[in-house]
Parts: sequence; C-alpha cells; structure tokens
Amino acid sequence: MEWLAYIEWTPFWLSFKLAALTVTILFVVALPFAWWLSQSHSRFKPILEAITALPIVLPPSVLGFYMLLLLSHNSLLGHFLEESFNIKLAFSFTGLVIASCFYSFPFMVQPLQSGFESLNQHMIEASYLIGKSSHMTLWKVALPNIKPSLLTAVIISFAHTVGEFGVVLMVGGNIPHQTRVASVAIYDLVEVMDYEKANIYAGVLLLFSFTILVLVYWFNYRHKLRVGTVL
Repeated sequence: MEWLAYIEWTPFWLSFKLAALTVTILFVVALPFAWWLSQSHSRFKPILEAITALPIVLPPSVLGFYMLLLLSHNSLLGHFLEESFNIKLAFSFTGLVIASCFYSFPFMVQPLQSGFESLNQHMIEASYLIGKSSHMTLWKVALPNIKPSLLTAVIISFAHTVGEFGVVLMVGGNIPHQTRVASVAIYDLVEVMDYEKANIYAGVLLLFSFTILVLVYWFNYRHKLRVGTVL
C-alpha cells in the first residue's frame, strides 16, 4: 500500500465535493423539469429536449468557453455579482459548481424523464381522478415507482461530474486547494511527465467509475428480478 503515500487527496476531495453539490442542485431543478417533459405535449418540447441534450454533444471546451464568458467579470452577470456582492465566479469553486450544473444537467434529466415516461399512465390518471395535484402525483405516485431511474440519474450525474475535465479547466483553471480537481491534477502530472503518479491518480478514478457502474447495473438487475418475481 506504499502507493497511498504518493496521493494528495485534496483534488479528490474537491472533485467529490463538487459532484455532491452539483447533484443536489440538479436534483432539485431537474426533477420537476423532467416530470413536466414526460407529461407535456407542447410543440416546444423537442426544442427544450434538444437544448437540454446539448452538453452531451458539444465539445467540453466549447461549453467551457461560453460558461467562462458568462461568468467572467466582463459579463453583465459576473460584473454585477462581483461589484455588488464581491462574488467572483470565474476561476472559483462557485463558478465550477455553476458550470458543472450546466454540463451534467442532461445526465440527471434524461434518466428521470425516461423513468416517468415508462410509468403506466392509467396510474397517473387515477391519481388525478381522486383529486391529487400534479405535485402530489409526482412525489407520492411517480417518484416511488422509478427508483432504478432515480438511482441511475443521481449516480451517473455524480460520476460524470467527478470525471469532468474540459469545462472545469476552462472555468476554474488550476488553483491548488480551490479548483484543482482530480482530473486537472492528472493532466498536470502528465504535463510534467510524472507518469507513475498520474497512473495512480487515474487508477483511483478508474476504480471509482467502475464501482459506480457496477452498483448501478447490480441495483437495476436486482430490481428487475424483484419485479419479475412479483409478476
């Protein structure tokens, strides 16, 4: 276990802290949005779905560049927050959280939306018929019946945020103990040709990512077995 002595844990702590905050914010925002998308028949729905999915297909450097422009001191938002409240968003941990929320948004929305759309609509309609509001139907009927989708959304969003590189580097830079997350630390080590230490850092993230995926697939597998047994 001598390799543990080579690890500086601060970048990993920052990555996990960033991911936890991002997932918490995204859950609050994405849950009602995904529910609305699953129930909506608006003609604007395809446009909103396309906008939501943009971070998946856009190069991270492109999204990171526009986020940097949005959060910089020269933008209206950045200038207002810095001058009025002394809040600096660009090259700060707060800016990283905001950028990560945009980047990981579809990874939270899409599993939730798919889960809601897979529900038996007769169950939803029955909830409305007995006088339940849309809000109560979401929390009391829909959400308890999409546990696999909910778990997938939370865990994949968390893991995706931990593995971010392009966006966090563009928006947060590389400030030790503030914005130097694990993925950026690996990049630094490769640049100075410290491949042994980079391999250790990369191995930690590889093990983490593999464990996360195994947990997701295992839970979904067990859930399908339980459902099949009940049926």
